[in-house]
Amino acid sequence: MADYEYTARDLAGKQVTGLIPAGSQQEALVALSTKQLFPIKVTLAESGEVNRKSATRGVSPKHLALFYSQLADLLKSGVPLLRSLELLERQARLPAMKYVLQEVRGEVADGTRMYEAMRHHPKVFRELVISMVRAGEEGGFLEDVLKRVALFTEHQEKIKSEVIGAMIYPSFLLIFGSVVVMVLMVYFVPQFEPIFERMRERGGLPWATSTLIAMSDFAQKYWWVAVGAIAGAVVGIQRYLVTEKGRWQFDRFRLQAYGVNRIVRSLAIARFCRVLGTLLRNGVPILPSLQISKDATANLVLSKAIEDAAQNVSTGKSLARPLGQSKEFPEEVVEMISVGEEANNLEEVLINIADNLEIRTNRELAIVVRMLEPLMLLVMAAIVLFVVVGLMLPILQSSSIV
Repeated sequence: MADYEYTARDLAGKQVTGLIPAGSQQEALVALSTKQLFPIKVTLAESGEVNRKSATRGVSPKHLALFYSQLADLLKSGVPLLRSLELLERQARLPAMKYVLQEVRGEVADGTRMYEAMRHHPKVFRELVISMVRAGEEGGFLEDVLKRVALFTEHQEKIKSEVIGAMIYPSFLLIFGSVVVMVLMVYFVPQFEPIFERMRERGGLPWATSTLIAMSDFAQKYWWVAVGAIAGAVVGIQRYLVTEKGRWQFDRFRLQAYGVNRIVRSLAIARFCRVLGTLLRNGVPILPSLQISKDATANLVLSKAIEDAAQNVSTGKSLARPLGQSKEFPEEVVEMISVGEEANNLEEVLINIADNLEIRTNRELAIVVRMLEPLMLLVMAAIVLFVVVGLMLPILQSSSIV
């Protein structure tokens, strides 16, 4: 429970203030009424707000997937929604998850729809999940949606874990190699500068050695400039990506970046097809389904293409044609959607497309990740080789002259 700060009047008309623990603001109002207090103002106390923020940061996708799956099983067994939330709240061992379920249950008990209660916790529940839960509540198939969301969350977490696990060794190589190069530049190369200076006076230095000395001088004198420039660039890029224009350009870049564009596009289209197929299979009309599923792509460029296609569908036209005209969807996907529309089994075709794209993309992603390790080794070897050549080349030239 959270603490709510209240201002109220008693039966004598005297104004009183204080704190009262409650699961929601509505429960706080009811608790004040039982104390024969007439509330004037009831707000979440500052300590409760701090606890809420700290709690919502501690809910992992693994716990959310378990929650979706258990809630789906309870609903399928005939347990009412409010009772199911109460049972899951009691069983929750993670304090953050227990707090979130308590908040959601309290709002549902006050008559709020579940998707609206989930929307009050944007750091915990993604917009895609909220949209699917809304469709499930309105269409009467909430348990099916929750089961699909659980599987989707587990799948996404599995891919994320595999990528992170595969990136640990390349990241270690990058960090260790960067430290080694900085030590060479700051402490090792300067020891050779007096020798290189005498060689420069006698007949000049190779370009590799001159470049190495210049980089070493910069690293010693102006390292703070490089650090500040990198930090400023990171902050500036983050702020720019928050804007709609910045996000649009970043999403367009992801779809065009060599080496990863095919993977990014396929995963986004697979999510769109799976969500759209699931909604259509459960009886949701195609226009609302398109409005919900377009957000599943997590890409503004693809979402805009789907939104434009939805406008054509609203006039009675097919879905495949505007998707193909957008040039954002592969031809084979457009052809399969067209066949599904003609055969009147679009929902099954969309789910098959999602399955095929995910299998193919997972295979490509595994290949890319496996290539990162030798690529990092080659990059670090090239950097170290440049340093060694820059140091040894003047000595070798002097030996040949002698």
